[in-house]
Amino acid sequence: MTSFPIPAKEKHSYTNTVFQSGVSESCVRAPFDNEVHTRVVASDSTAVRRRSPPGAEPRPKRRNKMPNIKIFSGSSHPDLSQKIADRLGLELGKVVTKKFSNQETCVEIGESVRGEDVYIVQSGCGEINDNLMELLIMINACKIASASRVTAVIPCFPYARQDKKDKSRAPISAKLVANMLSVSGADHIITMDLHASQIQGFFDIPVDNLYAEPAVLKWIKENIPEWKNCTIVSPDAGGAKRVTSIADRLNVDFALIHKERKKANEVDRMVLVGDVRDRVAILVDDMADTCGTICHAADKLISAGATKVYAILTHGIFSGPAISRINNACFEAVVVTNTIPQEEKMKHCSKIQVIDISMILAEAIRRTHNGESVSYLFSHVPL
Repeated sequence: MTSFPIPAKEKHSYTNTVFQSGVSESCVRAPFDNEVHTRVVASDSTAVRRRSPPGAEPRPKRRNKMPNIKIFSGSSHPDLSQKIADRLGLELGKVVTKKFSNQETCVEIGESVRGEDVYIVQSGCGEINDNLMELLIMINACKIASASRVTAVIPCFPYARQDKKDKSRAPISAKLVANMLSVSGADHIITMDLHASQIQGFFDIPVDNLYAEPAVLKWIKENIPEWKNCTIVSPDAGGAKRVTSIADRLNVDFALIHKERKKANEVDRMVLVGDVRDRVAILVDDMADTCGTICHAADKLISAGATKVYAILTHGIFSGPAISRINNACFEAVVVTNTIPQEEKMKHCSKIQVIDISMILAEAIRRTHNGESVSYLFSHVPL
């Protein structure tokens, strides 16, 4: 049998590539078939378009601007989750959370997450233990449903104040929570203003600790006319670093209130280090629970000659007698972020004002999903 070699020219004629106006088109023709397979790759998109066979239905177009991403909301703060989703142009994923009659938590993810980049928004507030367990179950449900990555977005990290052994036989509960999140299947944590930055070291997975400071600076400049003649005050020694950072950015002075305990169960003696006479005093702290410290600090600042006192807090927990203490204190305003829902508390206290930080969390999610740096958010508020 005689074989006839194919000329080199004909070999090359089977595959042609055409480049025009930033689009490369590759056509491959089978030697003994009239079918042509076309692939078009646009320079500004990674989408691949193939010519469909005759009679086939056209493929539906993706309306999602950020493909392969799903955002689910826990039951602790659905309003913040919705704002984050709206900011990203996405819809919240379908999830049903319920309790059995014995109070066990049940979570049902209502859509496929296979191969998706999943973000679960759950803040450490309200029924903290139930919400934490719900978060762990949601993470595990997504992980065993073949999600490619699961990120827990925890605006207010639970048990953050139990971060060290301050007395014999005391637990380090923040470390325990970190272990539980890792074991449940979380690949990444996004949180805001940890009580102690060292909590990041409790994890073996990446942790992005965002800061409310840029949003706080913006609020001060827009809402306090005398901000150039103010003093930033820390109600305790632990917040000195946070206060000095804000004071440097505003180019104003800072002060510190030192608490002295003579013995247990005795009222604290507060010593003001710094000058606030004839100035606006702005108390800054990461969280306020029963508000005993900041209310005592406000009285101390007024007695030291401050003209007005504001309090700016990242996490407004406001439990127990907090609301009545704020109403009776000499604050012009108590400003908190919405890492924790504040609608009910605002009904009982007109001094509480809220800074929305949903755009910071949304931008962190977008940058994480696209593999971009989030360090820009440490000093800027997204537009």
